[in-house]
Amino acid sequence: MRPREKGWLKEYLEFRGGMLRELTSKTSHKTAHPEHSIYRVVQPTGLMYGQAVGEINHPDQSSWDDKDRMKVLLAESLVSSSLLFHEKAITNPEEFSKVIFKTLENVSNFYNNIFPELATPSKTLFGRKKSPLELAEKILDKRIEQTGNRQDNFWNSFFHNSLLFLDVFIFGQWIHTNADKIVADFFRYEREELRFSVVKVITSAAHANKRVEYEERRLFEYFIQSTDLPADKRKEALRIFDQGLSIEEINLPAENSWILKKFFLEIAILTTWADRKVEEAEQDYIKRFCYYLNFNDDDLENSLIAIEGFVLEHWNQLDHLQNKKDYNEVSDQFVQRVQRIAEKNKSKLAKEIQESEDVLELLRKARTNPLTEEEKEKMRSELITILRTIPTFVITSLPQKFLTLPMLLKILPKNLFENNN
Repeated sequence: MRPREKGWLKEYLEFRGGMLRELTSKTSHKTAHPEHSIYRVVQPTGLMYGQAVGEINHPDQSSWDDKDRMKVLLAESLVSSSLLFHEKAITNPEEFSKVIFKTLENVSNFYNNIFPELATPSKTLFGRKKSPLELAEKILDKRIEQTGNRQDNFWNSFFHNSLLFLDVFIFGQWIHTNADKIVADFFRYEREELRFSVVKVITSAAHANKRVEYEERRLFEYFIQSTDLPADKRKEALRIFDQGLSIEEINLPAENSWILKKFFLEIAILTTWADRKVEEAEQDYIKRFCYYLNFNDDDLENSLIAIEGFVLEHWNQLDHLQNKKDYNEVSDQFVQRVQRIAEKNKSKLAKEIQESEDVLELLRKARTNPLTEEEKEKMRSELITILRTIPTFVITSLPQKFLTLPMLLKILPKNLFENNN
């Protein structure tokens, strides 16, 4: 599959069919609110942070560039959003095909109405009507062409491409409406307002320590260039960046959804990371912003775990970030946070271990004999599965590569294993 060539979207949907069908299962519909499920699908991909580092596991992906990966991740996020918001579980292949067909129609209608600059004719030069698949593929090609090149710079990508997440969020609302002109006008207005809200959040967070570095200003200018804001809004954005903005002055749109508030909070957290070491004033700012969003300390802790876990999982790919954050510092903070959650849920974890025959057998063997590499990997996988039974990790993903067996044994309470050995 080559995302720069015609037919890539069809190939990709066939390749990911199993994963996408799982999103529509009865189990998925019962386990979590759709917004929580969307966060769990989208956040690990990096799309919320303007990165294209998520695991796709396609055999051709080594030949893809950043824009290819971003295009595939955007397509997956849009389709996943549609499937997770589907009103009921899908039980047969025919129904699944119909839902995918309707989703592709929705993607085309959404971008044609809400992003008029991407408008794509529904017919060829010779009058043949294009299929929803062809239209969606062409529109996604155009959308990704608007994004910035990473150029080995985490922050350029963050400021240029994080707005792609707003596409997914607004699309999740769009699919529940009848797309008449009044509705389209509303969503175009919302698109502009939400983009400007991100500008205000970044501005406020950048001023958290009462000073703005040269690099922050330069990155903010990159961001403004990528927002497609009207000239008057750009002028206003630069004005407020010069003057700063308190949390109370951000004035986010009323009745924000859970996932949108998570996005704003995590954008603010990462903005404070852009200014070298996170200072105490910036930590205090993030707490106050969290409360402003009507989140509590646990919500903040979960977002920090999500961001730190994402960064640790993709450390080698986020090379420019390495100039700003020390790996050991991020690792220690992440481990301590997960340790605290594991300790709070110690009885639940102990029960899960007691009920896992595979883990008990491996623990018994480890008392007298060294485990093989295959057995170590099996135990690692089982322990991650057990850790995921904690409610926090139903929504917040755990970094798979970072969580080696020694790291898991360091994180989990020691007496879990002593009692079961």
